Amino acid sequence: MNIINSFEKIKQEIKTIKSSDEPVIIAVSKTFPLEHIMPLINYGHRNFGENKVQEAEKKWKELKNSTRDIKLHMIGSLQSNKAKKAVKLFDFIHSLDNEKLANELSKRQQEIGRNLSYFIQINLGSEEQKGGVEIINLKSFHEYCSKKLNLNIIGLMAIPPNDRQPEKHFQKISELNKQYNFHQLSIGMSGDYLKAVKYGASHIRVGSAIFGSRN
Repeated sequence: MNIINSFEKIKQEIKTIKSSDEPVIIAVSKTFPLEHIMPLINYGHRNFGENKVQEAEKKWKELKNSTRDIKLHMIGSLQSNKAKKAVKLFDFIHSLDNEKLANELSKRQQEIGRNLSYFIQINLGSEEQKGGVEIINLKSFHEYCSKKLNLNIIGLMAIPPNDRQPEKHFQKISELNKQYNFHQLSIGMSGDYLKAVKYGASHIRVGSAIFGSRN
């Protein structure tokens, strides 16, 4: 199945669950070369996800200058020393999870006069290997980012623990999102995006289901 057919199939599947206000499909293009992604760009899709600043810069810098409406989403863990490059390139950061990073992003976007949109990443399962803010610290972190640094926080992001039951985690993050009156929610990947849509995902991160398996 080619990329466009795969993409349309995903859109049709989503429509069976949510016929209006469909989520933004972030086509996760990490590790795929530009020639593999171009058919989807030429088809008119504009939201793409990368998880490494260096790779994204090589791939997207020129293209973003020529195709102005492309929206690039940083979906991987972001080191504060990469913030300067990240704010020049990305439009959305899905992995805001510590004060050092927030400070650096705030400083760097002010320097160049950009205002990115941010998701606070939540560590739902308190997993050491995963980034994210613990739920107990969310209130203070959110206030710090939005009030002290004036960052545009639009919602929460989470990657559920690998326990084959993403629904309970999606329900938890969805309820938390509503508590904070956020209107955007970044959950769901290639294996569970339809379940995420049921729990109010506004942004789903789909890679292999569109582009095929990675090498």
